[in-house]
Amino acid sequence: MFISNAYAQAAPAAPGADLASTFTSMLPLVLMFVVLYFIMIRPQMKKQKEHRAMIDALAKGDEVVTAGGLMGRVTALSEGQIGLQIASGVEVQMQRSAIVQVLPKGTLK
Repeated sequence: MFISNAYAQAAPAAPGADLASTFTSMLPLVLMFVVLYFIMIRPQMKKQKEHRAMIDALAKGDEVVTAGGLMGRVTALSEGQIGLQIASGVEVQMQRSAIVQVLPKGTLK
């Protein structure tokens, strides 16, 4: 008809063009990982480190809150467990990792 066919022709490759295009295509992936690290991974690691330090610093008489919502006073400490007095004459054994918060002294009556 009136329109002739047009064919695309590949541009001649420069000697360093392959390497530059590879880096350019990987740049968004690298930037996403860096942003993910600073927004999610690093704060979570910091939080875990603070929690581990709090658990290691537990002592008898500390008033704590557990992950299940129990509030009590630490009566015994061992390597992986603690004794927690939750009421007068009621003591339970719990894992140390179940402690989520140490309360100020005198919070529990």
